Amino acid sequence: MIVSLKAWIDRNLKGDPMIWGIVIMLSIISILVVYSATGSLAYKYTGGNTEKYLLDHSMMVFAGLFVMWAAHKIPYKWFGLIGRLLLMASIPLLVITFIFGSTVNEANRWLTIPFINKAFQPSDIAKLALIATLASLLAKRQKNIDELKKSFLPMILVIGFICMLIGLANMSTALLLLFTCLLLMFIGRVPMKYIFMFILFGGLFISASVLLGQRGSTFYGRIDRFISGSEVPFQAEQSFIAISTGGITGKGPGKSEQRNTLPHPYSDFIYAIIIEEYGLVGGATVLFLYLALLYRGMRIVASSTKPFGGLLSAGLSFALVLQAMVNMGVAVGLGPITGLPLPLLSMGGTSLIFTGFSLGIILSVSRGDHADEIENIGEGNKPRRAFQAA
Repeated sequence: MIVSLKAWIDRNLKGDPMIWGIVIMLSIISILVVYSATGSLAYKYTGGNTEKYLLDHSMMVFAGLFVMWAAHKIPYKWFGLIGRLLLMASIPLLVITFIFGSTVNEANRWLTIPFINKAFQPSDIAKLALIATLASLLAKRQKNIDELKKSFLPMILVIGFICMLIGLANMSTALLLLFTCLLLMFIGRVPMKYIFMFILFGGLFISASVLLGQRGSTFYGRIDRFISGSEVPFQAEQSFIAISTGGITGKGPGKSEQRNTLPHPYSDFIYAIIIEEYGLVGGATVLFLYLALLYRGMRIVASSTKPFGGLLSAGLSFALVLQAMVNMGVAVGLGPITGLPLPLLSMGGTSLIFTGFSLGIILSVSRGDHADEIENIGEGNKPRRAFQAA
């Protein structure tokens, strides 16, 4: 039976096996912690039916894993075209959401799909599409990356415009995406003088979204309170209590007390609940898993045989892990409140789908490059690194 199971895994789960293992471990942790953290939510809205949230979240986790599996079957070379198409579709979606979208926390971030009554954030589509498009642009322009008009200006205009549209209602996501694109351009060998110019123009686009958007005052207020330390927000205070009472090994699964007072313990502050129930051991384990995910993603970059594959893997790996680091940093008091969920762990609907799609693309890159390497070896050629070839 073990032999047949291994044969099935080898047949169906291609790509980096470590990434598969990390994602499955984080998915299991997510189901356990969300089930515990939604206790008070269940008593408030369903009369104590905690199994409803367990079932709903488990279904979305498995849906995300299925999307991940399906995406990793697609040759990664197609994601450049898919990214451009999604980017063009995301622009009107972001505008429609800003004007007509569902209002949550004084910002229009959600768009409801008719008939099925499911809401999603177009910023998730735009984020994934922008990274794929930027990776494609950088890969195609490796030989003339120094040319300002042909190479750099199209990139900065696309990045700035998309980040500005996202920042109108979701400033933290826009800043994180801008920083991810900055790292991707650095890896893509964009000259430093252009990178400094990108920082300047990026700041202008973000400033425009702060002035024109819905969250400008909230953005400034959170930063001011964090820097001055004059006031500890209620969410942060309750998060600190959860973390400080967790100890080394935690109170045990399902024994969180702060889940009843901490706002959004199943999404924005799920890391605090993890530490409260599983202690510093649990918190360190989750941190290690995200760092391991980044390491495996960057290993794909180092061994990539084509620039597009390496840049695509780097961009998506940075986007996922940076968001995780920001979320965990907020929970322990290292940054202002952002409202960003913890990828793969927080309860969510479509966000789990888009996260699974991103991870599937990373696996597709590792799978595709591995096939290229085998083919090159079979032909008697030595595999070459993507950025050595450029």
